[in-house]
Amino acid sequence: MKIVISIDSFKGSLSSMEAGNAVAAGIHRVAPQTEVVIKPLADGGEGTVSALIEGMNGQEVTIPVTGPLEEKVQATYGVIADQKLAVIEMSEAAGLTLVPPAQRNPLFTTTYGVGELILDAVEKGCRHFIIGIGGSATNDGGAGMLQALGFDLLDANEKPIALGGQGLAELKEIRCDRVPEVLQECEFQIACDVTNPLCGPNGSSAVFGPQKGATKDMVADLDGWLMNFAKVAQAQFPKADPLAPGTGAAGGLGFAFQAFLQGKLEPGIDIVLETIALEKALLDADLVITGEGRLDEQTAMGKAPVGVAKLAKKHGKTVIAFAGSVTSGARECNKQGIDAYFPILRQITTLEEAMDHEQAAQNLADTTEQVMRLVRKEEN
Repeated sequence: MKIVISIDSFKGSLSSMEAGNAVAAGIHRVAPQTEVVIKPLADGGEGTVSALIEGMNGQEVTIPVTGPLEEKVQATYGVIADQKLAVIEMSEAAGLTLVPPAQRNPLFTTTYGVGELILDAVEKGCRHFIIGIGGSATNDGGAGMLQALGFDLLDANEKPIALGGQGLAELKEIRCDRVPEVLQECEFQIACDVTNPLCGPNGSSAVFGPQKGATKDMVADLDGWLMNFAKVAQAQFPKADPLAPGTGAAGGLGFAFQAFLQGKLEPGIDIVLETIALEKALLDADLVITGEGRLDEQTAMGKAPVGVAKLAKKHGKTVIAFAGSVTSGARECNKQGIDAYFPILRQITTLEEAMDHEQAAQNLADTTEQVMRLVRKEEN
């Protein structure tokens, strides 16, 4: 019997691989000869770097970069050397959590540090990039990142524009003379789960600007400046399309990747499933196990466990899910390919006790053991 496990982290309790190992322990109590394959799982957002590093023999790299307020911050990303792959979360360099609430203002916040992370990874030999762009503090259209990468964004006097969204107001010309040629060898997969365009009523400024500190007047200004940015970009990059779905993600960072770096904007779960080669692993599997800390109606709307389930159902596999907690809305998961799901709590407990690392692992292994007893009985 072969079982493939691809389970998301139980945030605050277990990493993806720790959860997978706990499930494997439960399986082997009942069926010690069962072949178990554990694949790390994440959805392209927070936790993706740690999941892929742990599950694919990567290493963590921490370097100082320019933060959203132009201060130095320590940012961490992952390198999987044998694939020349870098896994980056833009929020490490330009995330909203790096900016105190009283200082949140997208006129001034920059993505410059994201470009510095990319350059560092290139120097370490990486040529393929997975970049999650959720949780940004910025609305600069990715201009700061481009400046760090060697693109010259110039004003009417041929001087570099200021960092932050405000700089786009002065943009007149973009020059590429200083861009490293090696970037042409690089492939960028951008984990993007929103479909907003760059500009307009559904654009980055209007929809996401206020949560980053933008006032009504700022939103109008930023939207106009981003449109100007797109027009200037189109003079040299005809495929730059500010109306394309996802270009408004992360304050327009999606646009910069697509227009200047030929980045592909894709759902995060699709990128992760491709990277971990889950489909190949489950082709001859007898059972697929997935899950996450909490299964609810949001899970059914495309979160990581449902991504696993849909891929498994493509090949007619049975799918079981485990979760720390389950809501009534989780029934929707059954419609999305999860055949049955099981909460792992074994008794009345406090939240603190339930989330204890060792207790969570034990609960997950114990629950798996009992489910496997039924699976083995049905198999026989």
